[in-house]
Formats: sequence, structure tokens, C-alpha cells
Amino acid sequence: MTQVQLRPAVAALPPYVPGARALVGAAAFKLSSNENPFPPLGSVVAAIADGAMDVNRYPDMYATELTEAIAAHLGVNPAGVVTGNGSVAVLGHVLAAVCDAGDEVVFPWRSFEAYPIAVGIAGARAVQVPLTADGRLDLPAMAAAVTDRTRVILLCTPNNPTGPAVRADELEELLDAVPRDVLVVLDEAYVEFVRDPLAADGLAVFAARPNVVLLRTFSKAYGLAGLRVGFAVARPRLAAGIRAVSTPFGVSQLAQLAAVASLRASEELMARVQAVVEERARMLAGLRAQGWQVPESEANFVWLPLGDRALAFAGESARAGVLVRPFAGDGVRVSVGEVEATDLLLEVAEGFAR
Repeated sequence: MTQVQLRPAVAALPPYVPGARALVGAAAFKLSSNENPFPPLGSVVAAIADGAMDVNRYPDMYATELTEAIAAHLGVNPAGVVTGNGSVAVLGHVLAAVCDAGDEVVFPWRSFEAYPIAVGIAGARAVQVPLTADGRLDLPAMAAAVTDRTRVILLCTPNNPTGPAVRADELEELLDAVPRDVLVVLDEAYVEFVRDPLAADGLAVFAARPNVVLLRTFSKAYGLAGLRVGFAVARPRLAAGIRAVSTPFGVSQLAQLAAVASLRASEELMARVQAVVEERARMLAGLRAQGWQVPESEANFVWLPLGDRALAFAGESARAGVLVRPFAGDGVRVSVGEVEATDLLLEVAEGFAR
């Protein structure tokens, strides 16, 4: 019997592995998905409730109010803002807009696990550049990996899952080294958690470099992971192309309303972000006091470079009531959550043979 064949690129895609969820009826702290541990603000819940009566209608396809609110919040041109169903969907639209079959996309590895999937779906060829020993992006090596087929460079800053942010000086060196027709995408999903004074300022870099695009999300700092709202900031001409290949009505009306309400309450939400940053510092200090060698994190998670022992650590953590995200053969990413979750995680780490 003949069968419908998948595209070879699709058949070869690696699976996206979500963070573990607690079993129904089980009690466990979920530190496996980089979620914001705080529930939605009352004002955001009210905005969602107010919009619930209109779910029989299609949402504004261009998310006009949200786009204008994002532009005002960041001080950019509204024509350059493109929203989508989470920043990972927007990344797919960016690649679809600029990549042809056989084009190359350079990105660090290990980094956000959706990158090889998005590149493969776009029909491009993935060029993976290893991280440095301390979990940082190796930007000189990434610049050296650029060829005449390279269309895009992806930079996750802070890097998921290891945590360090790209610094301003090293980013400037990369941008000076690569051709101006190579698109450099700064994936800033965790930018609100950055406190490193040497970290690159994505908005300033975008303003100065026409070949830079920013990706951001409402999933992390704004606590809207369940509603899926992300966006790109690009030059208007490029934004128009990204918008042209985007999924129609890709951001629901409830998600749009919640995101606008979150921007209005950004001061209150950033106070929550600061609480996560402080808990991150406590987790890092506790791990280092135990003798762990962990990279400096500028995100809402920390990285334990456990190599082949990653799955064993994740198993012990789960049995203790803490769900973490193992990357087999590389390490374990632990999201920053509740104070009690940090306490329990540190107990597990103290008892784990290093």
C-alpha cells in the first residue's frame, strides 16, 4: 500500500519536550517550565472575564490595540510590531519570511529547543555552535560559522537553558563582523529578569542596527504563558513581510485583552519580577554554598551542568516533590518558583552526589 509521505525535513524534526507536569492528585512544585509562580493580577483576570462574552467573534487580526500599547511601552514604531501565538510562533514567521530551502540559520547549542524545529520547518539548514564551558554563547565562533548561505543568526539572551545574557561589547563585535544582509534575531524572552549591567540593551541595538529583530513574550515576566502572546520588533518593511506569513487571527481576543491589561499594570508586575530575581539569587547562593558550579543566570531559572547524571537528579527531585527539566547528557534547568520550592530543591541538591 502506498502512503502519503511527509517532507523529509518534517520527518527528521526533533520532538519538543515540554516541562513535566504533576500527576492528577499529586502534590509537587512545578519548576520545569520557566513559568511565573504568581497567579494573574486581578485587573488582568477582570479583562479576560470582560472579553469572555465576545469569544463567538474573531479577534482583531492585527491586534491593533495591543500593537500600539507595545509600541508605546517600548518607544518603537507600531508598524514594526508583529504579534503572534507566543514568541516561538513569531520566530517561525520570521524564518518563513526570510529563509528559502537550503539557507542556513546559525544558533547556539544548547539553547532554546524550539530552534532546530523552527529551522527545519522553514526548510533551512541548522548550523549549531557549541556554548562555552561556562554556558555562555560563543559569539566569535558564531560569527566564524557564517557563510554566504547564512540568512539568520539566532541569539537567545539570556540563554535558555543555561542563563547567561549576551554582553554589549561581544554583541557589537558580532554585529560588526557579520554581513548586513544577515538577520540577527535577539530572542529576549527573559529580558525583564536581567540585572547584569554589562548585558546588551536590545532596544538600543535594534535602534542602531537595521538587521536586528527582537523577539519578546508575555509568557514569563507577565505571567500569561497559558494565553500565548509573543511579538517581534522589526523595521516596518521586514515587519510587513513577517505579518504576511503569520497565522491569521493568531492571538485570541482574550489574550490580547490580557496583554494590554498587563502592560497597564507593568509596575506591579515588575515588582513581582524583582521578587523572582531575589529568589534566583538565593537559589544560586544556596547551590554555590553546597559546592555546585553553576553559571550566572539572568533569567528566571538556573542551570546545573550535570551531564550524564541529569536524569538521575530529575528523578530524585520528582520523588522529593520538585519537578525540574532535565536535558539528557547535558544538565538540568530549574525554574525559580515559590520560596518553599527553593528550600526543597536545595535539600535535594545537598543530598545529591556531585
